[in-house]
Amino acid sequence: MNNIGKGLLIALAITWSSLAFSVQEEEHAAASAPAEETASAAAESETVAKADENTLPSGIGWQLIRKVEMGNSGKFVNMVLIEKGRQADKTIYSSAIHKLCANEKEFCRIRFWVQKYFIPEKASLTLEQQKSQQADHLFNRAADIHRTLWACTIDPTSESCIQ
Repeated sequence: MNNIGKGLLIALAITWSSLAFSVQEEEHAAASAPAEETASAAAESETVAKADENTLPSGIGWQLIRKVEMGNSGKFVNMVLIEKGRQADKTIYSSAIHKLCANEKEFCRIRFWVQKYFIPEKASLTLEQQKSQQADHLFNRAADIHRTLWACTIDPTSESCIQ
């Protein structure tokens, strides 16, 4: 066996023994973990459970990605992701509208997209975001508006589709 082969064998033996000792140390440390760590782990799982309770609403075929305030008005726009391949199913939009607007007596706005990367971080839209938008639902009691606009690809018969 040449010198390179011997060197590789020695390196492999050293690496393996280091690995074996580190696994042994981890097992020993886990076996002697103080009750404090167990309590902190329980607290962490409780925090995760609380986070799950505060997750954004979703339903079959849709998910609320974020709510964005319109300026400082106290009115919010719901930004919703529709499952790809289901964007022509208007019942999915209807389900999201009913769930997100159920408790809103004065104002509710929902904008829908199929591609998550087009969903804006703020209420105003870029031209690309507007072009990729699938639907826009608006309820505004003060202005007497209650309408849903659809992308022309979803409802080409609509006179006022989103282009």
